[in-house]
Amino acid sequence: MYTTINYSSNSQGVLTLTIDIPGNSANVMNESFRDELGDAIERAVNDASIKGIILTSAKRDFMAGGDLKSLVNIFDQRLSEAEAFEIAEQLKPLLRRMETCGKPVVAAINGSAMGGGLELALACHHRIVADARGLMIGLPEVSLGLMPGGGGSQRLPRMIGVRKALPIMLKGAPLSPSEALEAGVVDQVVGPEALLDAAVRWILEEGKAIQPWDEKGFQIPGGAGFMGPEPGQTYNLLATNIALETQRNYPAPIALLHAVARGTCVPIDAGLHIESCQFAKLLMDPVARNMIRTLFVNKGELEKLARRPEKVEAAQFKSVGVIGAGLMGAGVAQSAAQAGISVLLLDSNLEKAEAGKQRLAAAFAKRVERGRMDRAKADSILERITPVDDYSALAACELVVEAVFENRNVKQEVFRQLEAVLAADAIIASNTSSLPITSLAEGIDHPSRFIGLHFFSPVDRMPLVEVISGQQTSEACLAHALDFIKKLRKTPILVNDARGFFTTRVISAYLQESMSMLSEGYSPTLIDNVARQAGFPVGPLAMTDELTIEIGYHAVNQEREDLADAWVEPPGYQVQKTFVETLNRKGRRHGAGFYDYVDGERYPWDGIREVYLPFKGDVDIDGLKLRLLYIQSLVAARCMEEGVIEDPAEGDVGSVLGIGFPTYTGGVFSLIDTVGIEAFVETCDRFADKFGERWAPSEWLRRRALKGELFYPAQAAS
Repeated sequence: MYTTINYSSNSQGVLTLTIDIPGNSANVMNESFRDELGDAIERAVNDASIKGIILTSAKRDFMAGGDLKSLVNIFDQRLSEAEAFEIAEQLKPLLRRMETCGKPVVAAINGSAMGGGLELALACHHRIVADARGLMIGLPEVSLGLMPGGGGSQRLPRMIGVRKALPIMLKGAPLSPSEALEAGVVDQVVGPEALLDAAVRWILEEGKAIQPWDEKGFQIPGGAGFMGPEPGQTYNLLATNIALETQRNYPAPIALLHAVARGTCVPIDAGLHIESCQFAKLLMDPVARNMIRTLFVNKGELEKLARRPEKVEAAQFKSVGVIGAGLMGAGVAQSAAQAGISVLLLDSNLEKAEAGKQRLAAAFAKRVERGRMDRAKADSILERITPVDDYSALAACELVVEAVFENRNVKQEVFRQLEAVLAADAIIASNTSSLPITSLAEGIDHPSRFIGLHFFSPVDRMPLVEVISGQQTSEACLAHALDFIKKLRKTPILVNDARGFFTTRVISAYLQESMSMLSEGYSPTLIDNVARQAGFPVGPLAMTDELTIEIGYHAVNQEREDLADAWVEPPGYQVQKTFVETLNRKGRRHGAGFYDYVDGERYPWDGIREVYLPFKGDVDIDGLKLRLLYIQSLVAARCMEEGVIEDPAEGDVGSVLGIGFPTYTGGVFSLIDTVGIEAFVETCDRFADKFGERWAPSEWLRRRALKGELFYPAQAAS
């Protein structure tokens, strides 16, 4: 009778509704499910033999929530207020009917219940969760630019109180079964094999078919709305923290705060209406579309290796090598070892190689001490890493990642030594961030097995890998490199070979523009604060100090040497030269850069005014923000024009995950679409008149602007 639900009752009068959405590996709410669940509830209500209802799942998860892919298409249809509100109301009548149907409903949560899945469970009268490894419970909508829209913002505070509920929804961090029980989000935790029996027992022995908030005299634990000291202090503190952390670039946290503050002051039905009003506003805001498209849809497709060459058998990696035991090399070794791969970590001598492993051991020891890592897990990772100093030890490696100093001659000497010992089909990968892969492969006997794998620091925490094929890189090499990245559980973007590739070119424009601002007389603290207001996690000059100014300066000089007469001086080059060669202020590691550093703390450097005269006139904060944002999108567009990047999805994911481009924008290409390509080109022209030719849009971009051509064409309404 149903296609999304299995309807089965036992001799005791307990009905089990088992969710099983066809054609999906996970249960995702859709129109068919909503209709069928509603029909099943009414059928049960009208069946006198049914004493209670169990909701559970036939899949590994309980319910993953709404269909975010279809939601992205809905965003493109430019919703009216009425249409947005109608979408926000889709699930509410069904869940409200379920909790007021007069028969007890228990959620037997056999797998993860995230977002709408947890909201479904919250509308049940009782929640029992299996104590299963990896099972997660949470409301992560805010992290995707939305908020709970299926009643979660109203039911959870009524269950556990405003003070406990808001952090769960604002942070979006998943809870384990035991954490959910402790927080009061679920009522029982049992072994997976006992889950359904426990649900049946609750219905027959305790089943109560009314929610607490529907009982006369109900009071929200700790107080409602802004009333009382507990919620009042909570709202004041959270509002301040949200403004500080988001710089008001993200509307979802504030919308959630409004929904909870106002919705908990009124009866549940009025509260649900308030939630729908706030949710509808978010549906009409481009931030939610941008974040969902980039962080969920596009990222998910890339992690499935959507662009992996077909008909190439998957590679299984048992042993890999890493050349260079510095921060990058050790980070790659750690990531591979965590994935269960044996790693040989090589440096110029055994002492350096062992020091790289020892740094990892020291970092693990701190995590273990703080309770953030299991000792056995730390030991097992370290056991898989073997320091060596002889290339011959790498002979059996299926892949070797080179992570040495960014110098062409040094790298090519490493490649020559690797070729002498590796099997002919072993992959040689360079972690270069800017040197063209095709030219690095010169002198290699088998360039078809050579590829660029650009990891980001710190490797253990940064999820992105930029994959660069040279002109002679084979499809098999590319496919197997992607297999390696998937095994590391990282997100790959595919980039064609060019100096600086994609991410380095884009972030270099950001850093160079900030140094140009410095030369114009703006202080480092102003520039960095403006960047944070624009949504960047760290200011560009503070970031440069962390990396050291000399690294970027040497990279530009390497480019100058390679390009000769074709080299174009970047706008911040003279600033780099002054700080490295004249002032000897090379960055944090040296105790002085754009800032002073005393006992590990950063302080403004008073001497900056003796180097660059202060800017005179009114400071255009919004203009500075646009310069830091738009220069990266402009360079990204040039990369697409040149064929360095072929898919805006990869450019957006790469810019957000790899170089910290603000997530509310959706990435460098989504930013252009959001502001409008015509307006974007017009602003770039205005900046070109004021700041130089680097801002001039190309004819290719102008033609797109004239046609109003989006990087993401809108999907037609179905």
